[in-house]
Amino acid sequence: MSTFKAPKGTYDLIPPVSATYLAVREAIAAPLRRSGYGYVETPGFEDVNLFARGVGESTDIVTKEMYAFETKGGSRLALRPEGTASVLRAALEANLHKQGNLPVKLWYSGSYYRYERPQKGRYRHFSQVGAEAIGAEDPALDAELIILADEAYRSLGLRNFRILLNSLGDKECRPVYREVLQDFLRGLDLDEDTLRRAEINPLRVLDDKREAVRKQLTDAPLLRDHLCDACKAYHEEVRALITAAGVAFEDDDRLVRGLDYYTRTTFEFVHDGLGSQSAVGGGGRYDGLSEMIGGPALPSVGWALGVDRTVLALEAEGVALDLPSATSVFAVALGEEARRILFGKVTELRRAGIAADFSFGGKGLKGSMKDANRSGARLTVVAGERDLAEGVVQLKDMESGEQRAVALDGLLDAVRAELA
Repeated sequence: MSTFKAPKGTYDLIPPVSATYLAVREAIAAPLRRSGYGYVETPGFEDVNLFARGVGESTDIVTKEMYAFETKGGSRLALRPEGTASVLRAALEANLHKQGNLPVKLWYSGSYYRYERPQKGRYRHFSQVGAEAIGAEDPALDAELIILADEAYRSLGLRNFRILLNSLGDKECRPVYREVLQDFLRGLDLDEDTLRRAEINPLRVLDDKREAVRKQLTDAPLLRDHLCDACKAYHEEVRALITAAGVAFEDDDRLVRGLDYYTRTTFEFVHDGLGSQSAVGGGGRYDGLSEMIGGPALPSVGWALGVDRTVLALEAEGVALDLPSATSVFAVALGEEARRILFGKVTELRRAGIAADFSFGGKGLKGSMKDANRSGARLTVVAGERDLAEGVVQLKDMESGEQRAVALDGLLDAVRAELA
């Protein structure tokens, strides 16, 4: 046993489970690639103020969950707790918005970090795939991203998820609602921290998960009753486009999400088979975030989908992904000359695009065939001195058990024919 273990609230991805995570990431990314989104990768840590300004100083993420530290040079940095602020910062720094092709459409994949109480579906280190469309105010963009996320989940075989949709208004109508909501919250029996949060960002109180608070919010004023005409029209267009695409959703008047930068469209993907950690992804429009972090006005929209929770959702529905075998051909060499020659053949197969592996370590036939079985290979190539003297190798079908001699020079063609 090693002296060291993974830190509390984290996990290691190792085979064969890691193959499922890779397949989920690929499935989420595939519709984005087909829709003009380019890949972006940002550092695992950023200036702490990037998240304080963008995510919001009143949010639990910034006040309780963010891993912040001071470097040896005196800089204040934080492990990234979410992806949007980092991606927008990278786009602004590279002046992607000045290249005349708006919106800038980007997707990303990576690990994120929050100091939370570890439980199933909620970790201190977690994986997400996200997408951002930067620099355009268009309900079709909001609809596109929701539709692409729905397509990604369905391509994996998920069916029991729901899309919750709401509008948070904009800088014109939200201040009016903010005052109405604050007046309502001041009349409730709330603790000092919650009342303080209500003064900074009252919408955050609507996201409170404590039952004692939620009971008091039953009669809270609804933002939909205070939306301006422009926001109402925008939201109705988003709803119409999603509906026309055949994507089902539910209107949720109390959906606010946990980040301060959202405006207008906000949405969440939930799966009822995951218990309390039901959200598998979500996002929305963040038209003012660029200005919050020192950039120009760039209306934008995006989402992030949790890889960890998507895997849990697949398990909850009993969906087993059809994953390709890591190895198609396994080579077993008997004798030093055979090892040299078969190792060369394995290299040839790999260069031809065929997944091939080799029995390393000088094991005998019995031990090597056990390795072949464990590899999951469809075919095993076996050769000893007598085979090589005759210019052949033995090609065994591991499913049927049938074995035949094939010419050494024709091994690649024989393997291709068997795997076709």
